[in-house]
Parts: sequence; C-alpha cells; structure tokens
Amino acid sequence: MKHLRSFITPPALIVFGLALLIRFVYNETVTIGYYPLHDSLTYQTIALNLLHEHCYCLLPHLATVDRAPLWPFVIAVIYGMLGPHDHMVRLFLSILGSGTCLLVYYFARDLFGSRIGLLAGLLAAVYPFLYIYDGWLYSESLYTFLLLAFCYSLLLMQRKPRWLVMVISGLLLGLVSLTRPNGPAILGLFILWVGVMGWTKAMSWPVALRSAVIVSLVSLVLVAPWIIRNYRVSHNLIGVATGDGKVLIGAYNNEIANPNFQNGIYFATWFRPEEAVPTLVQQFPAQCAAPCEVARDGAYKTAALQWIRNNIQTMPKLLGLHALNMWRITSEEADLPLNRFPHRPSSQFVVTMMVILTPIVFALAALGLVATWRRWRDLLFIYFMLLITVAQSVVLYGISRFRAPIEPMLLVLAAGAIWWLMTIVSKRKKAIA
Repeated sequence: MKHLRSFITPPALIVFGLALLIRFVYNETVTIGYYPLHDSLTYQTIALNLLHEHCYCLLPHLATVDRAPLWPFVIAVIYGMLGPHDHMVRLFLSILGSGTCLLVYYFARDLFGSRIGLLAGLLAAVYPFLYIYDGWLYSESLYTFLLLAFCYSLLLMQRKPRWLVMVISGLLLGLVSLTRPNGPAILGLFILWVGVMGWTKAMSWPVALRSAVIVSLVSLVLVAPWIIRNYRVSHNLIGVATGDGKVLIGAYNNEIANPNFQNGIYFATWFRPEEAVPTLVQQFPAQCAAPCEVARDGAYKTAALQWIRNNIQTMPKLLGLHALNMWRITSEEADLPLNRFPHRPSSQFVVTMMVILTPIVFALAALGLVATWRRWRDLLFIYFMLLITVAQSVVLYGISRFRAPIEPMLLVLAAGAIWWLMTIVSKRKKAIA
C-alpha cells in the first residue's frame, strides 16, 4: 500500500486528468470523420480477420508475417468487446497516452523532485507530439508507452533491484518486442546497460547478472510462441515480423533520390514499392502468403542494397537528410488526422502548438543532455534509446513519426534542464542573501 500511495498522488491525478482531457478534445475535434487508411487500415484488417476468420491474416485465410502481432490483437480485443468502432480504439489510445504523460511525471519526479516532476508531466500533457498519435490506429502510442515503462522499470531496478521489478521489466520488454520487430536490438541494449551498471558498481555483479537472466528469460518466453508460429506458417526463422526489405526499397530507389520528382515531396523519404519498383513487385503474386512474404522481403532488401552500391555517391547527402528530417517540428504524415483535415481550426491550432512548443522542448532537451551528465547512470538507457533511434532514422529514412518513441524521453531531459536552471537560480539567491 505504501508503494501504491507513492504512485497515486494528487499531482499524478492532475497530470493524468489534464492529459486525458486534451486527448479527448483532440479526438472530438481534429479527428472527426477519421477512418483508417495506410498502416492503420492494415492493422484494422488483421484485427477483423482475427475476429471473423480466426486467422492472423491480411488477406482471408492467408497467414501473414508482415506485422508484429500485439497491436492488431489489441484492436481485435477492443472490437470484440465494444464493436468495430475505431473511435473506441482511439479512446483506448487516449488513456494509454495519458499513462505515458504519467510516466514522464514519475520519471522526472524520481530524478529531479516533485515540483519538476509535476512541471514535466504537465508539459507532456500539452505537448502535441505526445497526443497526435492517440488519434489514429498506428502502433506509435502503444510502443511509446511500453518502451518508456520499460525504461522507468530499469530506473526502479537500479535503485531497488527486487524480483518483482525484474519480472515486470521482462514482461514489458517482451511486449515491446511484440509491438515492433526490433526487440533483439532493445534486448542487446539492455544487456549492455546491465554490463555498465555492474562495471560502474551502480549494481553489484550478482544483482546485475540476476536481473539480466530474469528479464531476458521472461521476455523470450513471451516472444517465443510467436516466433514458433511464424516458423510454422512461413518455414523460415524470421523473428517477430518481416518488413525491413519493404522499408529499405521504399527508402532507396530512383524516385526518392530525385528532388524534382512530384515536386520533391518524396525526396529523401519513402515511396511505395508498387510505384517505385513496379517490375520487382510484379514478380510476386498479389495474394502473397507467409512464405511468399519472406521471399518478397528478401528480394526488396537485395534490390535496395544493390541500389545503394550503384549510387554510393548520393549516400552522404541522403543520410544527412534522413538525420535532419527526423527533427522536423511538424508532421507531414498524410494519414494523420490533422493533415487529412488541415483546414479545421482545431487542426491549425495543433500545428501552431507544434511550431511553438517543439523547438522549446528540443532546446531544453539538448541543454538537459549536457546539464545532467553527473546523473548519467540514471539516464543511461535513455541515452542508448536516443542513439539507436537516431541511427535507425539515418539508416532507414527520417520523418518526425520515427521520433515518437523518444519524445517522452526528450521531455525527461528537458525536465533535467529546468532542474539545473532552477538550481542555479536558487544558489544565486542564497549567495545574495
């Protein structure tokens, strides 16, 4: 009960309540008339096939390995309980996004004190890049919440390494891995984090080794059944999902390297393989089952790597643009409700908030990255996540949506900058007095 009371506090309720109110208003104004398209339609289609065909399929009765399973299963559960209304899913995401704001509050409170924690939580509640993803059916909100929860569990583990915290960390890592197929990378970073904690004596070696074993085993036990399922339907050992090839071929082709193609809107970003490399796509049937998906993804990957080798002179500029594009202060996602309905005053207000708040958060986060260097042990896994997210955006392609998993971590660093500035002001006041 004592530990529970430390989480259910008046500031926590204020942060959660404000965040939920903002997300409710966003979903009742900006997203009116929204219906799933693109990736969100893919997730919804798989969810509906789970319900009606009892098959994890994009096309009826053709098992797919193209998407990680957790988000379609969540949609299926919501549709099964409340009916096939995407508004109910967006309400769930609003609650989940409010939980992300609450985690920002807990993280900043534990590191920098109650006042800074409350300020960070309130900033998270109103920060557009934390609520715009709660208004569509992409997996960003779920992944961001689970990843931040995993990071916070590591902070708790570092301070008080209990068995329960280790098990929860393992469950969270497993769920992260089932939301996006980059779980092995996160697990690798976790093992590296454990090694650094043991080497610097932030954790004793027996505790560090025990945490590494428990978290890894729990996460692998959670993910293993899906890996086995994928092997059974595709006859290939592919992990949680395919998809790297599709991303790569869409990011490395003649169209995205041409600044004049369609007025440059796809320059250095991503273009649909069906239009970028139609002859390659046509080599595979439209009704592509799991083994076909694996072969197609491999062909895409091979073609993308060949394009890179043939156009090596353009790569420095292309990679540089990838790095810059991920830090854009607005979002160009066509399926995002505020871009689908750009003339609404509510959409224009959100864009204005992006233009105002995002540079401030970036500046404070950059300052916090430097100002909190003495707290590096507490923030080490956040550093790792910043590095791997930037690296993935550079290698694949850069858009502001790819920044989604680290948005709350930027707010934690911003809270560190505010804490540092307030500490300086307090010291000067004492010196004057």
